[in-house]
Amino acid sequence: APLDHTSDKSLLDASFEPGKKNFLHLTDKDGEQPQILLEDSSAGDDSVHDRFIGPLPREGSVGSTSDYVSQNYSYSSILNKSETGYVGLVNQAMTCYLNSLLQTLFMTPEFRNALYKWEFEESEEDPVTSIPYQLQRLFVLLQTSKKRAIETTDVTRSFGWDSSEAWQQHDVQELCRVMFDALEQKWKQTEQADLINELYQGKLKDYVRCLECGYEGWRIDTYLDIPLVIRPYGSSQAFASVEEALHAFIQPEILDGPNQYFCERCKKKCDARKGLRFLHFPYLLTLQLKRFDFDYTTMHRIKLNDRMTFPEELDMSTFIDVEDEKSPQTESCTDSGAENEGSCHSDQMSNDFSNDDGVDEGICLESNSGTEKISKPGLEKNSLIYELFSVMVHSGSAAGGHYYACIKSFSDEQWYSFNDQHVSRITQEDIKKTHGGSSGSRGYYSSAFASSTNAYMLIYRLKDPARNAKFLEVDEYPEHIKNLVQRERELEEQEKRQREIERNTCKIKLFCLHPVKQVMMENKLEVHKDKTLKEAVEMAYKMMDLEEVIPMDCCRLVKYDEFHDYLERSYEGEEDTPMGLLLGGVKSTYMFDLLLETRKPDQVFQSYKPGEVMVKVHVVDLKAESVAAPVTVRAYLNQTVAEFKQLISKAIYLPAETMRIVLERCYNDLRLLTVPSKTLKAEGFFRSNKVFVESSETLDYQMAFTDSHLWKLLDRHANTIRLFVLLPEQSPGSYSKRTACQKAGGDSGNVEDDCERVKGPVGSLKSVEAILEESTEKLKSLSLQQQQDGDNGDSSKSTETSDFENIESPLNERDSSASVDNRELEQHIQTSDPENFQSEERSDSDVNNDRSTSSVDSDILSSSHSSDTLCNADNAQIPLANGLDSHSITSSRRTKANEGKKETWDTAEEDSGTDSEYDESGKSRGEIQYMYFKAEPYAADEGSGEGHKWLMVHVDKRITLAAFKQHLEPFVGVLSSHFKVFRVYASNQEFESVRLNETLSSFSDDNKITIRLGRALKKGEYRVKVYQLLVNEQEPCKFLLDAVFAKGMTVRQSKEELIPQLREQCGLELSIDRFRLRKKTWKNPGTVFLDYHIYEEDINISSNWEVFLEVLDGVEKMKSMSQLAVLSRRWRPSEMKLDPFQEVVLESSSVDELREKLSEISGIPLEDIEFAKGRGTFPCDISVLDIHQDLDWNPKVSTLNVWPLYICDDGAVIFYRDKTEELMELTDEQRNELMK
Repeated sequence: APLDHTSDKSLLDASFEPGKKNFLHLTDKDGEQPQILLEDSSAGDDSVHDRFIGPLPREGSVGSTSDYVSQNYSYSSILNKSETGYVGLVNQAMTCYLNSLLQTLFMTPEFRNALYKWEFEESEEDPVTSIPYQLQRLFVLLQTSKKRAIETTDVTRSFGWDSSEAWQQHDVQELCRVMFDALEQKWKQTEQADLINELYQGKLKDYVRCLECGYEGWRIDTYLDIPLVIRPYGSSQAFASVEEALHAFIQPEILDGPNQYFCERCKKKCDARKGLRFLHFPYLLTLQLKRFDFDYTTMHRIKLNDRMTFPEELDMSTFIDVEDEKSPQTESCTDSGAENEGSCHSDQMSNDFSNDDGVDEGICLESNSGTEKISKPGLEKNSLIYELFSVMVHSGSAAGGHYYACIKSFSDEQWYSFNDQHVSRITQEDIKKTHGGSSGSRGYYSSAFASSTNAYMLIYRLKDPARNAKFLEVDEYPEHIKNLVQRERELEEQEKRQREIERNTCKIKLFCLHPVKQVMMENKLEVHKDKTLKEAVEMAYKMMDLEEVIPMDCCRLVKYDEFHDYLERSYEGEEDTPMGLLLGGVKSTYMFDLLLETRKPDQVFQSYKPGEVMVKVHVVDLKAESVAAPVTVRAYLNQTVAEFKQLISKAIYLPAETMRIVLERCYNDLRLLTVPSKTLKAEGFFRSNKVFVESSETLDYQMAFTDSHLWKLLDRHANTIRLFVLLPEQSPGSYSKRTACQKAGGDSGNVEDDCERVKGPVGSLKSVEAILEESTEKLKSLSLQQQQDGDNGDSSKSTETSDFENIESPLNERDSSASVDNRELEQHIQTSDPENFQSEERSDSDVNNDRSTSSVDSDILSSSHSSDTLCNADNAQIPLANGLDSHSITSSRRTKANEGKKETWDTAEEDSGTDSEYDESGKSRGEIQYMYFKAEPYAADEGSGEGHKWLMVHVDKRITLAAFKQHLEPFVGVLSSHFKVFRVYASNQEFESVRLNETLSSFSDDNKITIRLGRALKKGEYRVKVYQLLVNEQEPCKFLLDAVFAKGMTVRQSKEELIPQLREQCGLELSIDRFRLRKKTWKNPGTVFLDYHIYEEDINISSNWEVFLEVLDGVEKMKSMSQLAVLSRRWRPSEMKLDPFQEVVLESSSVDELREKLSEISGIPLEDIEFAKGRGTFPCDISVLDIHQDLDWNPKVSTLNVWPLYICDDGAVIFYRDKTEELMELTDEQRNELMK
């Protein structure tokens, strides 16, 4: 119930229920947002104040009383600037530590004023990367913005951070120093050049004094903050206060026992006193409380939550060394043994420091004589009184937590909590809670939470009325800051106007089916809520670029459900209705979409009413075995199936009496609607539906639905995908000729004779164009048939045959073109290997078997392990189809039943067997294969090249890869075993499909496939990249070719197969005994493979394996695995050059044998041989200017397989030299020449 006029009632009278949750809903009164009411705070009642630290204290607690009186709070304050007048900072991710530091710098008058005085020159630097400029902008926004909080992304971007680095927790002290360093760099030669040092930098003396002679060594260090230990090392008791920790910081320690100091005066180790003395305190004093430590017992990082108090005013004069140590001998010492403490920076070394090193705070300095106390006149001890103005707080554990800052404003002397985007006023009691520990009032916080919230950094300002600055007011800004303020205000106003526009803009998905391309387009329609439907149609019309395609009066917007592809309703007669009203207001997301529907000029838009369902009707032609494009029909869920048939009959002009309707509820779920009286809702219709209708007068309807021709056709339709296949760029050339010989299975030993036998009476292999022409003349859809006798397994034809049985596939026809001699040859092969033999009169189902695995291909072919890199020849080419633009091939397996003369499609019997249940072609034994395949030409993509041919293939995705490849054989021009299938992904990455027994189920519509020539791998085979090793060339690694090695093959056999490939493809004429193969590890040559080694037994190989081929100058010296082959190279220091590599074969790993071999090949006396192992990857390049000194020459070892050599395998690089040879003395000119 509204409570607008019930201010004088009690909550009970206003219908609030006691003891239960009561919910209030706040709304804008009269459509206007509430405004902040500024009232006299003295007249208001004490109210709850919004603050992070110290929420409502318990009654009677210490924190229950306060002199703070809050301003009245309004509903809209959460959207506007904080009542405190200060602006918060948005936490990007984990930037609360950054926000606390930035707010502290902003609340420092001296820093803010100095930053404002600096002027940015845009012509000299990019504003995006300028840290001081981005800080300047941020401070201006913090001072003038009306927002509750502003972003810091521009500042972090100027640091060089990307969005991901903002998520990383950085160290506050480190961040502060990085920022200060950047500011100092930018402020060089400006008024602010020494600002950081003047404000934040102090000095201290790090000294060591000998306790025997009084000699003192020291150095001057600078610091930006003083690190104070919370708990001394090894102690369980923490320091009680900051003052106590400061005294401990300068407390000297005695160096005695094993830690004695070596005195330069005494020339021996003596007891000494080591410590620190403050010489100069900065204007802004930063104290770092080391809350984070490492526990060596648990080996974990921990946070120390011990209580440490800190005063609001800190007298630092007590920490100045005023005692005369009566030691006249003081000297700068670089070897004092003192280490930098915390954040102190050693910046100077001096034998003394004069009065100029002092500062104007009256700090007492030790003169060179050590007998006087120097003090600036007119300054008293109270000049070192510091006032606390910033407390940075960490809440949480060492594993993580939250940072915020409590800052005192020098304008009104009040404390504020800057907690990211929330700024609230706090009290002194809240500051005391940051001391740590568990004592004191905790309000509603648990002790665990309260103790984990404590100060970790304190910032004090020196109380000096002469230096203490006030903030610049807006009218005191420099001119460039005034201009910046004006620009930022305009930008903020522009953003405000944009937000207002966004708040009144409806953003909804827009779809449109292009009337010509028939492609569904998608965009986002952004329309003002007051725009009419007619204006929105015009916007959508232009957005979809339909001006040149269709008139605008043929378009309209309708309510659309893209997920269900459902048109919910149309908006007839509402052309002048505002879009905000039609869409139900401005929302961040809509539960529906809009469709820009189009029509032809002679058509009329159909009216869509809520409650209707949309049905896409596909007409099925059993004779043509085709499924037509959908026709949309709208129906009601309460209609019966009989009424629905009448509705469809009127829409597509089919007789309702013989009509069969099949509902596809989901993938592979087909339901025949057989009960005329059932409603569509009872049959499972929903918003959007797909049905198939057929109205032929065949006897197919008398069969059980799952056995009918209609079901087979729909099943095929549901599983058919469209693929785009890129054929090889050019004819296979001589490779095709060789493939033809392999197909013929010629064993004459003469390739030319075998190829002549393959040609047969036709005279040449048929081109794909010829195949297409002949197949088109015979029938548009070629069918591969199979009729097997279940009793004996012999292939026979049914006595009652259909017309399809007289049509041969292109694959069979290609085989039949061979001569009679071919058949005789195959009969001979069958006799020798009946298991692998494939009969010439095999049924069409045998097409699915991989012919490349028959004895014709596996036993007779000499190139069973040939490379997939093809050789080009000028003759015997098989041209790819030039007529692919007008023909197509369709193959589909059909069988004829012996009784009933019913045409049926083969169905799949799912096989759950293992790989062993598949034959070599990938066909599952006992499994009937899906064989639907239709290929037709497709226009080449731009940039594909003139030599490329594309096929658009419709194929049953349940077909195996082996069968798919065999269907592609006539188009590629080679056997399926001699080309590879690569699937192309969205990023144009290609991956080879190699598992022949797997189906195409992982493919989807419009996937691209690339066909590459080259023999496909069989089981146990590996593709190997062969590189030539050229040890003395500038590029020692040269790719030669891809080869195929098989499991069980010897190295010598692989060399025999490589020889003809190297001759044809690379022009290398090699003798089998004059080259070797060796292991390749990146660029490094490794183990030498001996001829008798067997792959997968002696040598482990894997896919994409790489080997080196090395041409030998003479006979192979490596005979045994016990030998070791190293590559030696002589260094000639007198000539400043390196000789070419020479191979040295050792019988053992003895260093003495290596020296002997090196002496033999070089002529250097054995006792003068020095050697070193090369570093890095082969060829272990090193500058001739460095080799003489940088290498580890002549290691003191007796064998090569120990440290520091570790030479255990072939291919190591050994440099050697004559130790009696003098190093050449170079002139500057020669040295410069060698350095090039």
